Amino acid sequence: MCICINCTYVDRCVTYHAVESQHLQPHLNEYPDFEALSPTVNVNIRTDTGDIQMEWDVVGCESFVAEMGKWMKLRPGELVPT
Repeated sequence: MCICINCTYVDRCVTYHAVESQHLQPHLNEYPDFEALSPTVNVNIRTDTGDIQMEWDVVGCESFVAEMGKWMKLRPGELVPT
């Protein structure tokens, strides 16, 4: 799971914006202005009946500042991305 969902910068982060794009998800912010320091992104690749699926998750970041439930506060009632 992406650590970004519990980061205070999730709605301003250029890296999370890129992850949203990879997942074809609506952006929390169309114009992010925060550059994360040393984000680590895992890309898991799966094949299923000839289709290739990629899962992008930020698993580490020097800029991470914990704010539990930040994503849920920004998108109340929506399912948290996994």
